[in-house]
Amino acid sequence: MTITATELKYNLGKYLRLVDTEDISIKKNGKLIAIMSNPNKDRISIMQSLKGILPNDTNENEIKSERLLKK
Repeated sequence: MTITATELKYNLGKYLRLVDTEDISIKKNGKLIAIMSNPNKDRISIMQSLKGILPNDTNENEIKSERLLKK
């Protein structure tokens, strides 16, 4: 989605909610000046892609101990 800086100024709350679902490009005088994006977007998509790969009985302590043993 692309909006103007003025549109952002007058409707900031609306765009803060929308940035959860899509990136927002902001233009001023026809030039791209900023892009708003969800900082957790990549983490969420990575976690969703791992769903079903790890065994259900895996726990955090086992993973830590295995990692420490490999060093």
